[in-house]
Amino acid sequence: MIARALTRKGSALVKMAKCSKDFEPAIETFQKALTEHRNPDTLKKLNDAEKAKKDLEQQEYFDPKIADEEREKGNEYFKQQKYPEAIRHYTEALRRNPKDPKAYSNRAACYTKLGAMPEGLKDAEKCIELDPTFAKGYTRKGAIQFFMKEYDKALETYQEGLKHDPNNPELLDGVRRCVEQINKANRGDLTPEELKERQAKAMQDPEIQNILTDPVMRQVLIDFQENPKAAQDHTKNPMVMNKIQKLVSAGIVQIK
Repeated sequence: MIARALTRKGSALVKMAKCSKDFEPAIETFQKALTEHRNPDTLKKLNDAEKAKKDLEQQEYFDPKIADEEREKGNEYFKQQKYPEAIRHYTEALRRNPKDPKAYSNRAACYTKLGAMPEGLKDAEKCIELDPTFAKGYTRKGAIQFFMKEYDKALETYQEGLKHDPNNPELLDGVRRCVEQINKANRGDLTPEELKERQAKAMQDPEIQNILTDPVMRQVLIDFQENPKAAQDHTKNPMVMNKIQKLVSAGIVQIK
């Protein structure tokens, strides 16, 4: 009975809420109700109230003008190579305006400088999601993938960026560097250490794992070793050759 009464009170408080702080007593009431009796309906009401509070907080904090100011402060710290400080200001800029692709791009650059590649990649991808025409998102993402020696993925990223900005010098240079590395693998010019490192990294790539465990591709690889006529037929299949190229670039397969 107490739990039910508290749940009703919490629901009434939610209906009266006009700002994020107004949700606090409702959330507290739902929490008390759950200590009396853990009811799924009450738990859902609590989760909904917490989400509504968070959404309102973001709306109340939203301020593009302050976001631009914070981004500029971040830019100044970036120029001074003070990357943690720059990240702090870019993060504040994104709290003020979560839809700013430039802040994501700039923070991705900071993460890259600090060697935090997963965080940088996530920001670069968010930048592209927010503005697919913004070339910097692709140069940031491609640079991270290149640094991680994922040359095929980096090449795809740079090429995607060139669809939106065909003459961008950073994207064109990225393509050139990726092709250079891929050709190096194709020619078998990798040192034993480079080959071993590239193979180890490739084996952690889900895409490479899927290719190697695909029964059709396993037969294709066998044909390339044992059945020249079948192998020749495979070369006419663009999808198969694309997968073979990925394995070659990864150092898994060498074509003599």
